[in-house]
Amino acid sequence: MDRKVIIGMCVSAVLFACCTGKPKKAAVEEQEDLKAKEMFQGIWLSDDTEIPLMRVDGDTVYYADPQNVPVAFKIVHDTLYLCGNKVTAYKINMQTENSFSFYSLSDVLVKLHKSENPDDALVFAERKVEVIPTISEVIKKDSVVMHKGNRYHGYVYINPSKMKVIRTSYSEDGIGVDNVYYDNVIHICVYKGKEMLYGEDITKKMFASVLAPEILDQSILSDMDFLGVSEAGYLYRAALRIPESSVYNVVNLTIGFDNVVKLSL
Repeated sequence: MDRKVIIGMCVSAVLFACCTGKPKKAAVEEQEDLKAKEMFQGIWLSDDTEIPLMRVDGDTVYYADPQNVPVAFKIVHDTLYLCGNKVTAYKINMQTENSFSFYSLSDVLVKLHKSENPDDALVFAERKVEVIPTISEVIKKDSVVMHKGNRYHGYVYINPSKMKVIRTSYSEDGIGVDNVYYDNVIHICVYKGKEMLYGEDITKKMFASVLAPEILDQSILSDMDFLGVSEAGYLYRAALRIPESSVYNVVNLTIGFDNVVKLSL
């Protein structure tokens, strides 16, 4: 078998083990560079700033920023694999007991050196990852529309929740990190006069049929607007946004008079 094919199969096996968390012990021990893994243990500082950036403990990389999610890692041949929300590969430039440098995704050479100051461990004191809320309190929106002489009143309640969304972002140097955000649950009510015609909670999962998984997974359900009433039913427009960015997708909801929801882009 061609040597390149063999190497490719080996790397794929290690990445599968890294990301599933259920590796076959023999495969991992055979392919992972255990000496490199051992040298990678410890607290690492930036050569440029002397600021602690990460702590490597066992199979995990912990970041100094409490909003960044710890990730599993593997070193295979001359490549560092970080297995977070996405698997990211970084070409290692140099590694010794006290120095480590690698190329970021934007081809910037990141140079690190191992800490010799015990106080640097305080930066990585035991703590939970800080989850970033997208809203702090319930947001209420209401609209009144007329249709065939009837007055319809639509209410929207955007509620913060404890459902987590993990978004991968990249630093200026091209290093990927994962942040955690809280998603929202949106409650929709439609009234005709004093009669409630519809009242349900809408969550992000509902949009799996119209948005690709890689988009939906990193998005939050951020907004909902009542557009009106038509022969098809009650018309709404939802916004699903990637946190801390200007990227969002708009999805139209038509709630039929039989209370069946139809989605369209």
